[in-house]
Amino acid sequence: MRQQFIRNVAIIAHVDHGKTTLVDQLFRSSGMFRDNQHVADRLMDSMEIERERGITITSKNGSYTYGDYQINIIDTPGHADFGGQVERVLHMADGALLLVDAQEGPMPQTFFVVKKALAAKLPILVVINKIDKPAARCDWAVDQVFGLLDRLGAPDHILDFPVVYASAKAGYAVHQPDDPVTVDTGMQTVSEMIIHHVPPPSGSPDAPLQLQISTIDYSPYLGRLGIGKLLNGRLSLRTPLVVSRRDGTINPVRISKIFGFASNQKVPVENVQVGDIVAVAGMEDVTIGVTFTDPTNPQPLPLIEIDPPTISMNFIPNDSPFAGQDGKYVTSRHLEERLSREVLSDVALQVEPLSNEIGYRVSGRGELHLSILIEKMRREDYEFQVTRPQVIVREIDGQLMEPYEELFVDVDEKFQGVVIEKLGRLKGLLIDMQVEKEMTRMKFKVPTRGLLGYRSVFMTDTHGMGVMHYVFAEWGPHAGEIQNRINGVMVVKETCTSVAYALFNLQERGRLFLGPGVAVYSGMIIGEHCRPADLIVNPAKGKKLTNIRASGTDEAVILVPPVDMSLEDCISYINDDELVEITPKAIRLRKKKGVRIRG
Repeated sequence: MRQQFIRNVAIIAHVDHGKTTLVDQLFRSSGMFRDNQHVADRLMDSMEIERERGITITSKNGSYTYGDYQINIIDTPGHADFGGQVERVLHMADGALLLVDAQEGPMPQTFFVVKKALAAKLPILVVINKIDKPAARCDWAVDQVFGLLDRLGAPDHILDFPVVYASAKAGYAVHQPDDPVTVDTGMQTVSEMIIHHVPPPSGSPDAPLQLQISTIDYSPYLGRLGIGKLLNGRLSLRTPLVVSRRDGTINPVRISKIFGFASNQKVPVENVQVGDIVAVAGMEDVTIGVTFTDPTNPQPLPLIEIDPPTISMNFIPNDSPFAGQDGKYVTSRHLEERLSREVLSDVALQVEPLSNEIGYRVSGRGELHLSILIEKMRREDYEFQVTRPQVIVREIDGQLMEPYEELFVDVDEKFQGVVIEKLGRLKGLLIDMQVEKEMTRMKFKVPTRGLLGYRSVFMTDTHGMGVMHYVFAEWGPHAGEIQNRINGVMVVKETCTSVAYALFNLQERGRLFLGPGVAVYSGMIIGEHCRPADLIVNPAKGKKLTNIRASGTDEAVILVPPVDMSLEDCISYINDDELVEITPKAIRLRKKKGVRIRG
């Protein structure tokens, strides 16, 4: 296929604005599936965790044909915690398809991904999605996109962006929101916009070969695969190659397989031309940013610059009394090997050994970024412990600086007071507030430290009806002490199994995190005390038996359902003297060994 008939486009958007669903419909409309073929929804979200949570975590590559054109799709994450994925895959794209919810308009993560696309100097194509919503505001959404691009300093040719209106869920796209929709109306309008407004890939087949790896994949048969776009030259299995590594060294290398993309599948290919996005196998230690190039005239490309991490946690071997009962990989060597593998594929992650104890300091973009890593390791039979997340601070011109976030919240008008009060305690500054139809949208500037663990508090305060999003704003002066948790915890006295009678008496003292029949150990946290002090408890204490039997003596034991805490809830709940124990079968809270209980 000639170079001018290739289009490489990245799909960018805020979380849950419909990127992956749109890609599904583009694949279906291309005719690559049989009419009777069963195709899973959200085809590009191949990870189990992605399907469970309904979010895209890692970027994916796919491709489909439209007429004479081959359109290569790069599906990107919408959450800022996975911004490292967005930054590097945009190097493979020649244009960006911006998806915006017709009701919500541009959101905080939209700001983030658009900023990255403008930095990569990509043309912006806009799709106003979910136009079939009852509260859709199509013209308003377009105006908001224009305002966002203007604030980001986009040049005039970007501000004159093309627009298509769509309902990815219903499978149609039109030029105007009031255009008629028939049974024949499909996604052709989106494909036509991509063909006419995304330029073909630049580069020359006669120049020295350049293929920079932007994403890492894994095959159980071939090992690590490097995915990138051929910028210059020609590539086949017989082409002699050298690789320019991240440390600057250049070594000869041989690739054993080349794969192109059809739909979301990899297909073997013999030859690659300029503009093709391919996966190559054969280099076992391939990493992101390396360049495959011509051995006679090496032309390595600049390394991909990635924003530094803002949050760190300590990953340490499990030393609880229940250590080794559930997990297959439990030693510090196992931890080191697994974290080293993760760093090779996730350049936004940093790992370094601890100087004062056995374990590793793992730094990432945010709580979600690190909790997804923890969940992946847990499902792979790893067993370990993590400490409370710590914000990474800097010293600039002799002043201590810390990261600040722009926080956007949408709440019912009656909840705005409690949200403002709680965020004020967390050093949050209210910047803007707009009230519309009994709903309040507020914008705050908050230290990143203040938002650790705030989401669960926010959902409680707004009765589960509030919506919050935040994005990195800037580095600012250290805001001083921020108190994480006021209440103490209930700490188990000795190893035992919890019983209903004991828990019935303890539930008057606070909130419980577990029910009866659960094995617990000394130092384990089983609930939150209603007072600031910690409370040592015996959850196995039974009722004293007597010979007296009278009406009313044996009251029914009625237990309040325990608080069901997710992994993210546990990580954000603990204090500096506490740990989260992670095993394939359980997540437990505990006190660090040797820590004095708060009295």
